[in-house]
Amino acid sequence: MTETASFPHRNLSIDQQLALRTAATHLTRDFDGVFGQETIERFLTSSYDQFAGHSTIPNFLPLLAERFARQRLHALAKVEGHTDGRPIVLFLCVHNAGRSQMAMGFFQHLAGDGAVAWSGGSEPGYELNPAAIAAMSERGIDISREFAKPWTDEIVRAADVVVSMGCGDACPVFPGKRYLDWTLDDPAGKAVDDVRPIRDDIERRVRGLLDDLGVPAQH
Repeated sequence: MTETASFPHRNLSIDQQLALRTAATHLTRDFDGVFGQETIERFLTSSYDQFAGHSTIPNFLPLLAERFARQRLHALAKVEGHTDGRPIVLFLCVHNAGRSQMAMGFFQHLAGDGAVAWSGGSEPGYELNPAAIAAMSERGIDISREFAKPWTDEIVRAADVVVSMGCGDACPVFPGKRYLDWTLDDPAGKAVDDVRPIRDDIERRVRGLLDDLGVPAQH
């Protein structure tokens, strides 16, 4: 990957250029035999652009782009028939900073390797809700390394279950998907004491969803 070929409109530092080239190498290795270099670089480029407009920490952009591109490429692989058979659940809310992140955290923690969870927002925020991070930490689940992100068509198409948590009419609808609408208070602006009941409600719903999917909860 070269700056000229993939990022003609970006003024990238040398460190960012190196980080993106390294990211492209990682993705090419991970998806060897599934996608060609052109597809991988296109997804990495568009993933970078998703965050470049509002990121407050430019040095993290290549890492965020690599993580998001990897998720999107896994989704595209599923859509194109490359699947390991595990169910995929997509949790959606407005900012992808509180409810959907807590739900994903519980799902990943409880499902282990038995299923896959993703999350996204209709209007992704800049950072995760600190009260949501603290409330989840009380349950031994660390979501502090997650990041707010949008959803893309391939991610929605790859999901077996789409859980809407307040994104309303903005939530994407595709035929053949199972949709669930969870009515939950928005934790934005709330203290940890007020987030705990929301957290516990989410855990209850996630456990019920795992039962429906036939995926044993690990804890």
